[in-house]
Amino acid sequence: MAGARAIGSLPVPNVQELAKTCNGPDEHIPERYIRPEASSEEVISNYHGEAIPIIDLNKLLSPQSSEECVKLRSACQYWGFFQLINHGVPDEVIANLKRDIVDFFSQPLDAKKEYTQLPNSLEGYGQALVFSEDQKLDWADMLYLQVHPSDSRDLRFWPTSPASFRRSLDAYSSETKSLALCLFEFMAKAVGAKPEALLGIFEEQPQGLRMTYYPPCLQSDKVMGISPHSDVVGLTLLLQVNDVQGLQIKKDGKWLSVDAPNGAFIVNIGDTLEILSNGKFRSVEHRAVINPNKERISASLFHYPCENMVIRPLTEFVKDGKVNYRSISYLDFMTQFFTQQLDGKNRLEMLKLE
Repeated sequence: MAGARAIGSLPVPNVQELAKTCNGPDEHIPERYIRPEASSEEVISNYHGEAIPIIDLNKLLSPQSSEECVKLRSACQYWGFFQLINHGVPDEVIANLKRDIVDFFSQPLDAKKEYTQLPNSLEGYGQALVFSEDQKLDWADMLYLQVHPSDSRDLRFWPTSPASFRRSLDAYSSETKSLALCLFEFMAKAVGAKPEALLGIFEEQPQGLRMTYYPPCLQSDKVMGISPHSDVVGLTLLLQVNDVQGLQIKKDGKWLSVDAPNGAFIVNIGDTLEILSNGKFRSVEHRAVINPNKERISASLFHYPCENMVIRPLTEFVKDGKVNYRSISYLDFMTQFFTQQLDGKNRLEMLKLE
């Protein structure tokens, strides 16, 4: 989207290359990557015996969908995350994208640098959310592309190697766009709102794909893949590219490890959707941790509203007349996200009304 293109991120060393020089038990990790909190907070594998909810899209689409709608409403209200199975995106489309993302990050650094971000732009190969010379850094590299609308794509940043990359990404964008709209429709229905309330905001609006490479680190308890945050967008679809897990979500003050079944999407609510729903849907703080022995690769597809709109609770979701959030222009909200330290949900908390 145009707003994100104008923000940019400061250049920092390539982490994939850095990991080759400091990936031993006695090797020195640069101070900017040392994160004491990576090992100081409690992590659990389940929440009172439960993992994050699993939503079956086939059941939502069936005539007897009421039970699955109740599950969806609960997932959006109390978890902010859910696993989506039977989502209808063809296995071949997902497999092709996974293969090409792995092949891209496997290339020599010079080949990837052909798609390096330009100043004041988030698109391309590099980093995000680096705004000062002394902030702590995440142990990851990324390739970020705007994928929808198709006429907004900046093909300077779209790899031509592997040769099938652009075709694979185009197919993936097309399939997931209709999936996201289907989810928005059922989310609205689940809380008794008209689907048009959300579809009118997100239909034909931008999609951005962040492909992230997390190198292994033998001292994984000292580094962080991505800092704790909640997403600024409406909805995120996360795909585990190489089946190495690292996502953790915060639940009642503890970090919960999330494992996704092969072929499932992990879906999470963004801050924008929490505001639009007047808090009926909940965005949740999450982070990525590093595996000591294996690289991890993920692909996060972000669904944005129109950047020129003012984000405020929609009338459809304000049933009792009580508005729970202040209004803010989406461009201002997004600019705050990309130019300030990731700090959990503090950015959203400041917009809450007493």
